[in-house]
Amino acid sequence: MSQSVPAASVPKGTVTGVDKYAVGNNGDYFAVGRKCRHLRADLAGGSIDADGCLVCPWHGAKYDVSTGQMVRGPRGIFAKIPGLGASFKALTRVIPLKRGTVAQRGTDLYVDRTAHTACASRGVP
Repeated sequence: MSQSVPAASVPKGTVTGVDKYAVGNNGDYFAVGRKCRHLRADLAGGSIDADGCLVCPWHGAKYDVSTGQMVRGPRGIFAKIPGLGASFKALTRVIPLKRGTVAQRGTDLYVDRTAHTACASRGVP
């Protein structure tokens, strides 16, 4: 099963929502689950940093889109809570964001919704 979006709506450096995925372009198209592991913010409203990582729009948690793992914990007031960032990073090593495969066909991008999630065999979303 797949969902699509016009490729023109995802220029380099942007992120948009396609069904349950945040689809972005950091030089390569990617699709990851839309919900941040911190407070479930919609990652489709996030940004892409200079490293090509997806940054949560609420508290600045940063995700490696190739693995779905958090590589920097929440910023702001949450950064002052001892161990919080490390806890969420550890969580995403066990339960990373789901990842989809993006394929461009003509002028559209298609997201494979049954793509490689590390926990799919265990039924973890």
